[in-house]
Parts: sequence; C-alpha cells; structure tokens
Amino acid sequence: MPKMKTHKGAKKRFKVTGSGRVKRMRAFKSHILTKKDPKRKRRLRRSDVVSLGQEKTIKRLLQA
Repeated sequence: MPKMKTHKGAKKRFKVTGSGRVKRMRAFKSHILTKKDPKRKRRLRRSDVVSLGQEKTIKRLLQA
C-alpha cells in the first residue's frame, strides 16, 4: 500500500498545536465588512480551535 499523502488544502488552513489540538482561522472576514461592527471584525481576526468532532478527520488529512 502506498504512503498516505498530506491533503494540501487542509495543510494551508490548519495547524496542530503543541498539545495536539487543531487551530484554524475564523470565516466571514474576507468581504462585505461595512455592515459588520468593529467588535465582530476583531473577533474574526483571532484563531480558534477546531471542535472535537472534526479534529479526528482533520488530523487524518494532515498526517504525511
């Protein structure tokens, strides 16, 4: 059986932390920003941790 390849799309979007959790950036920050209030835009700048339900799937995509 051949080696498993890293999913390049996932590699660009997610990063595994030191504790093993998966980090991601928040969505909805690319356009139509005039109607979003500053507090919401500030929150969208911060990174977030992937939910436990999806963590297993993403880690499988990231393993080289």
